[in-house]
Amino acid sequence: MKGFDEQALQVQVLTQLLREPRPLAECADGLRRFLRTCPQVQEAWYLSWQPRTRTYAHEGQAGQLPPGQGDPLQASDQVLFDRLQVEPLLSLAALRQVPCWLAGRLRRAGVEYGRALALPLLTGQSGVLLVALRESGPLDGLDGVLALLPALLPLSGNLPRSTPLLGSDPQPALLVDAAAQPVEFNPALATLLGEASLTEMSRVLPVNHPHLVRASLAQQRAIENVEVKVAARILVWTYIPEPAEQRVLVRCREATAEVLASRDAAQARRLYRLITENTTDLISRHTPDGRFLDASPASWTLLGYWPEELRGTLAHGLFHSQDIAQLVQRARDALEQDGYLTMTFRIRHREGHYLWFETACRAIRETYTGAVVEVVSVSRDVTARVQAEENRRRLAEVVEVNTDLVLFIQADGGIAYLNPAARQALQIEEGTSLELAALLGAADLDRLRNEGRATAEREGVWSGEVRLQPQGGKASLPVSLVLLAHSLAGGERYYSLVARDMTERELREAQQRRHQDELAHTARLVTLGELASGIAHEINQPLAAVVNYASASQRYLQTLSSNPQAPERIGQGLERITEHANHASQVIKRLRAFLRKGQRRMQALDVAQVAREAVRLCAWEASQAQVTIDEQLADDLPSVYADPVLIEQVLLNVLRNAIDANREAHPGSTSRILLNAQRHDGELRIGVSDQGPGASAEVLEQIFTPFYTSKAEGLGLGLSMSRSIVEGFGGALEAYPEANGGLRLECRLPLREATRVKDGS
Repeated sequence: MKGFDEQALQVQVLTQLLREPRPLAECADGLRRFLRTCPQVQEAWYLSWQPRTRTYAHEGQAGQLPPGQGDPLQASDQVLFDRLQVEPLLSLAALRQVPCWLAGRLRRAGVEYGRALALPLLTGQSGVLLVALRESGPLDGLDGVLALLPALLPLSGNLPRSTPLLGSDPQPALLVDAAAQPVEFNPALATLLGEASLTEMSRVLPVNHPHLVRASLAQQRAIENVEVKVAARILVWTYIPEPAEQRVLVRCREATAEVLASRDAAQARRLYRLITENTTDLISRHTPDGRFLDASPASWTLLGYWPEELRGTLAHGLFHSQDIAQLVQRARDALEQDGYLTMTFRIRHREGHYLWFETACRAIRETYTGAVVEVVSVSRDVTARVQAEENRRRLAEVVEVNTDLVLFIQADGGIAYLNPAARQALQIEEGTSLELAALLGAADLDRLRNEGRATAEREGVWSGEVRLQPQGGKASLPVSLVLLAHSLAGGERYYSLVARDMTERELREAQQRRHQDELAHTARLVTLGELASGIAHEINQPLAAVVNYASASQRYLQTLSSNPQAPERIGQGLERITEHANHASQVIKRLRAFLRKGQRRMQALDVAQVAREAVRLCAWEASQAQVTIDEQLADDLPSVYADPVLIEQVLLNVLRNAIDANREAHPGSTSRILLNAQRHDGELRIGVSDQGPGASAEVLEQIFTPFYTSKAEGLGLGLSMSRSIVEGFGGALEAYPEANGGLRLECRLPLREATRVKDGS
């Protein structure tokens, strides 16, 4: 398109405008566009003669000249009109001297260089063409064009129309030849382009315009709906062939709103489908009697049925037998009267078990009669919520019948609730308003408010031993107290106290103190051999774990009313007791086999798994000492060949020693232990680093000596026997001082490949 001469194209448009019965304003705009293709033309105006007012008036979209000077009611261009009848072509400088209204308008606009031409665009309609020129440049070509215009325009009306469709088409259109070159345009296309040059027409045509023209002619068919985006507008082009003339009529229409609406609708459909197919809730449609019309894919996730399997089936066929009677009638009545319903019920999964569902239903009514024609439902699985509510109800019942004292304390110290055991033990009548300060001594109250609340806020729980003072002057009760911190839905804090009467324990402790001296003397008379002491030491660890988990389970029993995790923790404690009891039996068997130098249960060993099990076994002891064990164990560690029970016992001994060292160096505060493993020079090195007080050079020389210990109650056999076990597998156990003052125990075990090569296996 760029190779076409712009003036020739504009002449075609102007000629077409004049030969068609087009409005004067459109013809004026076509003439103006034609003249502005001349480089020396700055602006052009066409003004039509108004006989009634005897003035010239603007036509078309060109900017208007300002009004002239003087009274507009006295304005007249009659002198200029008469002169143009005699002298059709004037310079604008000469026109400015004519005593008329238009001359004043030119003077006020500052236009003084150009031409004025008397030119009737339509038959019987006089007018004047004003052409403002730039102050430099040749004018011979322009004068020639202006001289030809009066002769050209009358002839254009007698030219034959190229096609009957083009001129009368209200949509922008052009006629092109077989080479896709423009032959003729209609005014609507010129209006579409506006001030843009017709040589820029390619920007509104499809990029494959020539190919479309050739395809339309070759196939002798119309090519429709070819979209072109022009800025924010969307044009749709149609190519209509004229095979006899080897021409194509190219039409377009504005389709911005239509296309955008179609895209928005498609996007809305995609969004609805995306939501429907990916939501975890079940979205379904039903007939008024409850049959499935459709369901979202969540039906498979929630119920085990695909939507296709549910279509046509009755929804209440999946309801629990105890819910059907009331739900069906209730749903029918509510949807008929209110149009919506939310209900909670049990529904059967494909595998046979029942789930609790919460379903919101809405009725779709017939427009004129108001009858329910369809029901849309959104259902979600609330089994976990219903079970949680049931658990809370059961826990509330447990609190009521619990023999331990349970009190709910407000943030300001007021007692909000006491269970029957607490009211009886503390001699408090039901409905009595009481403060916590009335039940505790000053020291215990201060400890509970400061240390207890701070720890409970930070860790969720605090425990201690205090004395509660019953009402009525009775003797105080020694109790083991647990303080729990809670938050309401609005963020308000409250606390619960669970207290166990420890009067019997105090009596037992007093009796034990009387026998303490005798027991200490007897203990000094006992001499243990290395074998018996080793077995006792090794079996003491799982037994101590059994005691710890049993004690923990007892304490969790005390918190059943306020701790929803207590049943789960108790179950875990019982599992751990069983594991440690079995573990003790295995330790005895392995130690006896080891000491007899008999056959061991050797196997390829995943050290990371064994180390994690050892950490888990001593996790309770670590938490009691406020010690955190950091594990740096990769899942791809190489295997070693050893007995898993004995290696686990070695790691457990080392970890417990590190926990004791941290407890000694950091009493009452948190500390850390690092457990790591890495491959190095054909060995697997497992290290445990503590933050304890460390050890001097003299202690390090004796740390693996049997019966050497720095603990008041220790036997000094743990590290000695651990080294013997590791050396029995071809490894070594060493101790090194840490730079931060702690101690690092490192177990070195040969890799499985190296061990098998050495053994010849």
